[in-house]
Parts: sequence; C-alpha cells; structure tokens
Amino acid sequence: MRQSQLFTHTVHEPPKGATSANQKLLTMAGFIDQIAAGIYAYLPLGLRVLEKIHAIIREEMNAVGGQELHMPALLPKSSWTPTGRWDSAADVMYKLKDTSDNEYCLGWTHEEVITAIAKRFIHSYRDLPKAVYQIQDKFRNEARPKSGLIRGREFGMKDLYSFHADQADLDAYYPKVLDAYRKIFTRCGLETKLVEAPGGSFTKTFTDEFQVLSDAGEDTIVYCPSCEWARNKELFKEYPMKECPNGHDNLQEAKSIEVGNTFKLGTRFSEAFKLTYHDEAGKSQPVVMASYGIGPGRVMGTIVEVHHDDKGMIWPASVAPFDMHLVRLGDDKDVCKEADRLESTMEEDGWSVLHDDRNDVTVGEKLNDADLIGIPLRIVVSERMHRQKSAEVKMRTEKQPVIVPVKEMGEYLAEYRKKIGENS
Repeated sequence: MRQSQLFTHTVHEPPKGATSANQKLLTMAGFIDQIAAGIYAYLPLGLRVLEKIHAIIREEMNAVGGQELHMPALLPKSSWTPTGRWDSAADVMYKLKDTSDNEYCLGWTHEEVITAIAKRFIHSYRDLPKAVYQIQDKFRNEARPKSGLIRGREFGMKDLYSFHADQADLDAYYPKVLDAYRKIFTRCGLETKLVEAPGGSFTKTFTDEFQVLSDAGEDTIVYCPSCEWARNKELFKEYPMKECPNGHDNLQEAKSIEVGNTFKLGTRFSEAFKLTYHDEAGKSQPVVMASYGIGPGRVMGTIVEVHHDDKGMIWPASVAPFDMHLVRLGDDKDVCKEADRLESTMEEDGWSVLHDDRNDVTVGEKLNDADLIGIPLRIVVSERMHRQKSAEVKMRTEKQPVIVPVKEMGEYLAEYRKKIGENS
C-alpha cells in the first residue's frame, strides 16, 4: 500500500475533548473518526486492525466448535416480551417504530433472538450440544459514552451461545471457552485476569470477566498478586474477604478494562421461550444455555491503552495494520527504485507493506508518522543507506535501529518471522 494513496493522513493535534490514549492516538493516526458521542467510523488502517482481531477470534471460536452465523440488528418487540426485557432493559435500548406503528429496537444483545432460532432446530438430545457465534454491531443507550473505543453507543461484539442437555455438559464445555478467550487475548498482546463478577441483567449467578489492568479502565478489581484469584470490586463489596481462597492476605486493588465476559444462563431463556428437547427416555427437558462475549473494538482500544508511548502506538505484530513500514527518504531516482524493489520483494514473501512514498513531507514528519502509526517494523531507505547497499531497520519497541545489508534482508526478515511466530 502506497502511503501517498492512503485515504487518511495523520494530524498533529489530538481531537478536542479526548481524554483517553486510544481515542487520541487512533484519531491522530487516522485509524478512526468520531461521528458522534460513542459512535466511530473505522477508517482503512483501523479496519485492518479490527479484521485481524476478528480473524483471531474466529480461529479460536471455530476451534471450540462454534459455528458462525449473523443475526439482525433490527429486532421486533415480540423478541423481548417472553423474558420481560422490553421493559426491564428499556434504559439501554434504542426503540423505534415503523410506518405501521410496529415497535422495534436496535439489538443490544441477542440471547432472546438466538433462543427463538434454536427452538426451530433443537428437539432431541441428539441435537445437543451446539454452539453458534456472530460478530456484529450492538447498540446501547450509554448515558456517558467515553474513553474512545472502550465505551460506545454502537460497538462490535462477538457473542457465542452454547446449548446443552444439562448443567454437567455446560460445566464441561465452559472451561474450553475460557481457555479460548485466554488464547485470543494473549494473541492480541493482552495479559488478562479472570475475574468473578455479578451477572447483571443476564443471570442471577456469578459470572466471569476478563479484565486487563490499566489506569484507563472504568472497573476496579480486587486481586491476589500471589495467585490467579480476582473479583470485581462491585461483587467484593457484597462478599468482602480478608484473604483470597488460597489463603493469601495481600489483596490489592487496581483499575481495569473489561474485554470479555461469560455467563452461565442456565434455563432462564429456554424456559421463557419453551426451548426443550426430548431426552433418551423421551421426557421433555429445558435446554441449558450459556453466552460469551468479546468486544473486538474494545480489545483494539485496550491494546492501544496498554501498548503506546509518548510518540504513538506500538502494535503487536499479530494485529498491526501492516507487517512493515517501508519509509523512503528523499526522491532520488535510485533510492526510489530500491524502495520499490524492496516493497515488491517483501510482498512476494508474504509481508504486508505500508510504503511511505510521499514527496511532500519532511524526513522528520515521515519518521514521526511511523512512530505514531506504530507498525512493528520500520525499514528506512535513503541515499546514505543506498550508497552503503543497506537499509536501516528499527523495531517499534526498540530505541535504536540496526543497519542490514540489502542482500541479507530476506534472511533478516525470515528470522523476524520466526520470532513473531513463536510469540503469537
């Protein structure tokens, strides 16, 4: 991709009123654009990151037997009346009417919808277990949308729903999804804590949240630094403890960002919709359900909150918009040819390349833009480097570049590929 042809360009000032690092940096670098409070457009660079996160999610959801589908966002009132959430969750819904005065809302979650769909296809114990998921936008009437992609009114959600014959089968499947979630977040460059939390409007039982420690977070968790135990402070207030279940008394508090959550729904939704199956004895039984959510946009915003410095973003290789940022300094004919050749060679080897071929910006602006955009590996071609038959290579995480002879670039990048492969 030639940077001169990129739809967006960088700006040097953060958007007015922005307080979070992800909103500032993603906007300045041209990854997102705010349309209204809590509503963002993903621009070409931002969409590339989002699609990489989606790909990681799909791989791990497919690995635990999830089948992808896509449900509508415009949902009739009748979808919500069996559970009573048309009224009980009215404060988060965007409601509207059509020209015939029929009532609808924009989907803020899909438990009711998927349960009604499942009723058409689950009739026997032979139809269970099943798991389906979607990646789709949700709409919630947030009173105070803030923190960029962390909390919005329209946001992407991966929601997985599983259907089981009994609680034992759900209890056997549930840890597999938790493990898949851990893999997703690790692959995205995030270290998470599995946190006990209240179920809210989804279930009366405790739920599990995946939280990333960050001062930018809206949540507070109480955790044990000596083991894996952690609890949302909201739940901790109801069930205070002086030590963790493993006997450690050095509990700590920290701000955190919720990037995923999982709910054992039991039979709440299946009973409301009369979703039943016939067991081996021919007896009718309610289907046991669970739901599991990840916000890909929130994951993207959290990555920026965790991985940035005073110069810009530092994308993990797994989700970076491009693998390489090839920066050409100057418009010398031979340098241009060398940059073009390097771009072609790298793309033939399977690398995605953002080639800064711009002639109307200074050297300093090019290097600053590269730091702001945050692609993991920067390769600089200049007259000085061309005379040395070399290129300047710098990892975004490193302070100093290294000089790599052009004839050895393929070998260097092969070692780099091996390194990032081991860490993914």
